[in-house]
Amino acid sequence: QVQLAESGGGSVQAGGSLRLSCAASGHIDSTYCMGWFRRQAPGKKREGVAAIDSDGRTVYADSVKGRFTISKDNAKNTLNLQMDGLKPEDTAMYYCGGGSCYAEYHLWGQGTQVTVSS
Repeated sequence: QVQLAESGGGSVQAGGSLRLSCAASGHIDSTYCMGWFRRQAPGKKREGVAAIDSDGRTVYADSVKGRFTISKDNAKNTLNLQMDGLKPEDTAMYYCGGGSCYAEYHLWGQGTQVTVSS
């Protein structure tokens, strides 16, 4: 099974930027949707941040619209999340996921921590 691995997390001050990347160990089915999710605290529900489908159409959570941009490079099997204008409330463990656009994703990475200080 394809493995996903996130990178690019770190600590930044409010207003700063980070770029997350998600690398796949193999070819991702071209029909899959891919997305970024985050869990803001242990025990809290994981929430969707942004997703992109096979045609490049994107959707964002209201809380990140206008600040985050999701993109993918099919040739390199990578998924990216450009995060600008970061806020303390963006602090979370960020995960990339992928799979059918009509069911729960079955591919998940281990996560990368993003910490935004005020």
